Amino acid sequence: MSMALRKLYRFLSLDVWGRLPSYTQRSISAAYTSLYNASWSRHLIGPYTKIHYNDPEYLAKFQPASGSDTYMTFQDFFIRKFRMPPQVKNSSTWPCEGYLCEYDLVEKIPEVNVKKQRRSLRVIFGEGGNQIPDHYYFSNVFLHNRDYHRIHAPTNGIISRIEHIPGDLVLLRPWIYPEDPSHPALRNERYNVDITDEKGRIWFLSIVGGPAVGSIMLDENTVLNTKISVGEEIATFLLGSTCCMAIPDPISKQVGENVQIGEPL
Repeated sequence: MSMALRKLYRFLSLDVWGRLPSYTQRSISAAYTSLYNASWSRHLIGPYTKIHYNDPEYLAKFQPASGSDTYMTFQDFFIRKFRMPPQVKNSSTWPCEGYLCEYDLVEKIPEVNVKKQRRSLRVIFGEGGNQIPDHYYFSNVFLHNRDYHRIHAPTNGIISRIEHIPGDLVLLRPWIYPEDPSHPALRNERYNVDITDEKGRIWFLSIVGGPAVGSIMLDENTVLNTKISVGEEIATFLLGSTCCMAIPDPISKQVGENVQIGEPL
């Protein structure tokens, strides 16, 4: 994408769409997402999968979220579930599928200019952000529309905090923000879920929404003070998303690579 096009998209996302009141953004997004909940939208699934997936058996790996034998709507496909969840053979795993757009030690990531204010990436994690040690590792995974849109636990532990932060719904695409790809995560609606692992260390997880997101749905088992196992489902996105983490251990992937649920961190 050219620099001029990036600037245009950033201007439209932050200076035009981003200046709209949050309730207006949500009203427009709700109208947009209603199209994907209409019964006729199921006819988009076939062409969509042919365009985005080389594997002709791709759909066979999943089942409709509705529990039906066939996909009832495009949304039913978008929030599809694995027929057989990926086997997690390590003590930690990526919580989602997507594109790793930012990664570094928390202490090395510069502050971001948001609405003329300098903000630390700790702000993404809400009230728990100030507890994040400097030696923790921050990562941001962008989930493209074609990706699987459920979030899973990155480690074994106990859910020690759940926080909902209302916010904007600015555009998420990281290539629009090459210098600060986590900018939208500082502004947008998000759920923060902390997991205290078996060593007593806190893993900070932030599930970030964006435009055209109907909602972020926490799993019925995502409850404060309950045990959770690595790879267990935490939440679902209804269109669009980003997932940020601040964790005690380094990762093996590089920025620009794709990650998968079940892969070791």
